[in-house]
Amino acid sequence: MSFQRVSGILLHPTSLPSQFGIGDLGKSAYEFVDFLERSGQKLWQVLPLGPTGYEHSPYTMNFSAFAGNPLLISLELLAEEGLLNSDELLPLSSDENVAPHLVDFDRVIPHKFKFLRLAYEQFQKSLSTPDQFEQFCQEQAYWLDDYVLFMSLLEANGKKSWNYWE
Repeated sequence: MSFQRVSGILLHPTSLPSQFGIGDLGKSAYEFVDFLERSGQKLWQVLPLGPTGYEHSPYTMNFSAFAGNPLLISLELLAEEGLLNSDELLPLSSDENVAPHLVDFDRVIPHKFKFLRLAYEQFQKSLSTPDQFEQFCQEQAYWLDDYVLFMSLLEANGKKSWNYWE
């Protein structure tokens, strides 16, 4: 049995450069793939890409095997799709108390989710025929329904662990 040797890089997308405080699957990811190709690399290994829990590690408290981490959604690509106004996209200003190579989740999450909420509202308005979205929800109901219910209950219970819910 013969195997062809290949090489690549292990890098989580959150480590890519971004003006929003955390890397995502937007332009920097595409540029990184182009870099891999130019440098002869064949693989891009990533860590789990699902929603993370309280410590923001891709390995702790992953709430779903199917859902993606919303922090990996590119605000720039949402603007290109017309779901955000690119002129209103504000970069996350740097905090001198946080090392530039670290993600300040306490600042990143509310900043990014503000824009994700706006994009969702625009998406809802732009649905001329909601059939496609409804079809997606129906096809993914085997995991999506429970995930949405759990995340809603988590939010309603102050993001406390489920065993502390009342």
